[in-house]
Amino acid sequence: MSQQPLTSDNTVSREEILEVANLARLGIDENTADSYAADISKILKLMNTLGNVDTTDIKPLSNIHEACQDLRADVAKHDINRERNQSVAPAVEDGLYLVPQVIE
Repeated sequence: MSQQPLTSDNTVSREEILEVANLARLGIDENTADSYAADISKILKLMNTLGNVDTTDIKPLSNIHEACQDLRADVAKHDINRERNQSVAPAVEDGLYLVPQVIE
C-alpha cells in the first residue's frame, strides 16, 4: 500500500490564526498571530515532508529496541509500617486516615 503525497500548500495565515483564536476565545494580538502562523506553517511543511516518505517495506515498531520490558514480579508485600506512615498524617482515628468531607 503506497501513500498519497500531501498536497496542502502548508501555510497558515495570520487571519486564520486570529479566526481560530476568536473561536477558542483566546486573546492573541496580531504580532503573536504572525509568529504562530509562521511556526505552524513550518510544522505543517515538516509533516508534509514526513508524509511523503515511502514506508512501503517498513514494518511498524512497537518498541524502538524491539525488546520486552522486564517487569517485577507481582507479589504482595506486607512490609508497610502503618504507625510510621500515620505518624505524619494530619488526622488519624482507629488506624484510618481522616480527610475533609468534599461531598455534601
